[in-house]
Amino acid sequence: MGRAGSALRQVLETYGISQNKLAVTMGTDRANVNRWVKELRDPAGDVIFEIKEALRQLSPDAANEFVRLYLGDTPQKSL
Repeated sequence: MGRAGSALRQVLETYGISQNKLAVTMGTDRANVNRWVKELRDPAGDVIFEIKEALRQLSPDAANEFVRLYLGDTPQKSL
């Protein structure tokens, strides 16, 4: 466990977003966010998308950083 939780924890700290603010934006319980951040439970695949969308509402930079940290550095597709 941990890649999503670790990425989420880092993004929340870096961008000053509280677990409660993320939970409210997502429409979920703060306890869920806390379990992800503490790496007690991994969010499901569809929830990863919801986390990204909620972060995008709060801070587009935070959302981009979450995706980068979660997926890792992926090579850019050249045209």
